[in-house]
Amino acid sequence: MNEFRLGLRLLFGAGRGNRIRFFLMAAGGSIGVCCLALVLTVPAILDAHDGRAAARQPVTSAKGPADGTLVLQRNDTYGAASFTRVLIAKGAGGTQSAPPGLAELPSHGQVFVSPRLHDLLREAPAVKALLPGREAGVIGPAGLAHPDELYAYIGTARARIADKGRTLKGFGYTYTPSPAVEPSTLTDVRFALATLVLLPLAIFLSVCARLSAASRMRRLAALRLLGLSAKGTQRVNAAETVVAALLGAVLGLGEYWLLNQVMSRAGLPGLRWYPADGSLSATTIAVCLIGCPALAWFIGRRSARDATVNPLSVRRTTAPRPPSKWGVLPLVAGLGIVCGFCASGLMGRPASSVGLNALLVVAGVVLTGVGIVLTLPLLSYVLAGRVARSTQSLTLNLAMRRNEAEPGSTMRVVTGLVLLVYVASLAQGVLIQLEQVTRPSGPVQSYSLPLSGLSEREQRDVTGVSGVRAHAVMMNSWVDLDADQASLASSASALVATCAEFERMTQRAEGCVDGKVMRLVDPNSSVGSDLEPGTPFAFRFRTDAGANRSLNVTLPADRIVYSGYSGSAVGSAVLLVPPSAVPSGATPRDAELLLAGSSDPGQVRGVLNGIAVVLPIAEVELVGLNIQGLEQISVVETLLALGMVMGLAIGAAAFLVSVTDRAVERRAQVTAVTLIGARARTMRAVQCAQVVLPLSLGLIVALVAGKLAESSYLITGGGAIRWDLAGVPLLVLATAGVVALAATGSLPLVGRRIDPELIRRD
Repeated sequence: MNEFRLGLRLLFGAGRGNRIRFFLMAAGGSIGVCCLALVLTVPAILDAHDGRAAARQPVTSAKGPADGTLVLQRNDTYGAASFTRVLIAKGAGGTQSAPPGLAELPSHGQVFVSPRLHDLLREAPAVKALLPGREAGVIGPAGLAHPDELYAYIGTARARIADKGRTLKGFGYTYTPSPAVEPSTLTDVRFALATLVLLPLAIFLSVCARLSAASRMRRLAALRLLGLSAKGTQRVNAAETVVAALLGAVLGLGEYWLLNQVMSRAGLPGLRWYPADGSLSATTIAVCLIGCPALAWFIGRRSARDATVNPLSVRRTTAPRPPSKWGVLPLVAGLGIVCGFCASGLMGRPASSVGLNALLVVAGVVLTGVGIVLTLPLLSYVLAGRVARSTQSLTLNLAMRRNEAEPGSTMRVVTGLVLLVYVASLAQGVLIQLEQVTRPSGPVQSYSLPLSGLSEREQRDVTGVSGVRAHAVMMNSWVDLDADQASLASSASALVATCAEFERMTQRAEGCVDGKVMRLVDPNSSVGSDLEPGTPFAFRFRTDAGANRSLNVTLPADRIVYSGYSGSAVGSAVLLVPPSAVPSGATPRDAELLLAGSSDPGQVRGVLNGIAVVLPIAEVELVGLNIQGLEQISVVETLLALGMVMGLAIGAAAFLVSVTDRAVERRAQVTAVTLIGARARTMRAVQCAQVVLPLSLGLIVALVAGKLAESSYLITGGGAIRWDLAGVPLLVLATAGVVALAATGSLPLVGRRIDPELIRRD
């Protein structure tokens, strides 16, 4: 305890510079702890979302009391959001328990809505048509998965839902049918967040724990020479590092609390939560308050080993020991694993991510990242020695000799930026893999709307929505079921569109002639292959005056050979009917309006929101995709974007903290070299070269290792894309930007004011 108090007295009594460095350590640690708490809380936010969604699920039975309460759930869409309506017909028998968020079951004519739906009814009154009754209240937070959810409980008459309703037994499932993120996708997200945030975070916290390491080691060596024991010296060192880490952890938890309050109210794209969902758990608090000081103590103990074992080597300038070569082993092991998976892809037998391979992929990625960090000092030492021995430049000689003397200092400066490039490559692979899993397999997304009830103006407005690049009408033929078997015609679907519209909805179309009814043939599909030319089809229409009309079409011999997009609604059509053949002023009785646009999730959401503006209560079907899947894509993209932003912030913070501390630590050396005649321009070039050369070498290693790790992840993922060549130019450009940033940040490290007293200060 005496040594601990001595460490605190030395800390606060050793001048303003030491106190500033202490608070810099605490501030840097607080940023890291805030990011760590955010990463650890993301699963809790998703679990809270799924927990409330499961707790409100109606538990029903096909059999129950004759006068029991009936329930019917409808899942619709409004724009790009799910719209859930729960119709409840109260009965005298059975359960009377209310769902979470309500005090009692709604009576006939009562409607309870979510806050977002309450606001929407004011913005779009047409939505009221989906909610028969009067608004009687707002659903509480316990009954909503997230604040922006569109949800409603509607009290109705038993006769209205008697045919489809089921007897209500209560509310609450042990699982949710529509989780915020599917478990398999959540595994990929956790892996991405771990590589994007946690790996750079560990380096950043270690950098903060070793700020002003050189001056602290000189103080510890002096205490050791004065007779303090080795263990006592370690405890003196722990006083500064552990107290700074503990203060940083407390500040970081406070910063997270404020960030949670702001972000939960403002929300992120596709992700909203209540402030209580992101509250700090006991586990998170324990990890931050115990784990971060423990990490700081371990790093401080390791860094103070030389000062306690051989204090004379610290007090006097001695020949530096080369970095250990054992640090290369994790890099070799990690690259061996990822190269093995890459080789399986090159040989045409890609390994799957089943069983042991799943663990090996994660181990390969982590070992490669850790190996890069541990290898950087050795690479910097070797590069500095070879350049210093071969160069004739004074600038390079000064720069490389300093790096050769302190390879660990260089590592602390450049490691954060090197890891940033490495995890950026991995992030590209995770995004590609998630896109292959969650997005439609084709580049085109189709939308289907019932044509009945749409006026000509509404059709014109909805086809003009931004993002819709083609449209057509899909009508189904009418079959007289009362006719005898001999005259019973086959049924078929016809596409009403021009050749230009049809070509925009398909990959390739050959033989289309405007103004003619033509047969549609897709060589990759069997639709209509059993139909013979001359087969008649009848299509029924209704005029504006209410009269019925019909259009008889015979299957022609003229064909259009086309290739459709995967998941497109066009594939079910047998005929292409020109718009001129449709009776004027008539609407098909059994038809749908088809829209086509890009399958990019952002474009899909834009089209759905545009449709909602024109047709607030339209029933829109996403062909090959559901709204829940689209919402999951939005959540996953938001989480990955959040991880990339945190990784960027951590990498930039590590660099800024390191270069600032490096400038303070080397003031005496810079002053000495300046006093013997070196110009400020030369010193700035020296400082820049000390950072840029080892950084460039580390970035090359990170770029190559990152692409190999990314490819191994894509190969084991089983997707169509295994080699992300398209992402190389962007990554190279980002690497060049990192080098430019480092060079710019190194220029101000040489001050204009020269203080000779710095040479004499200890």
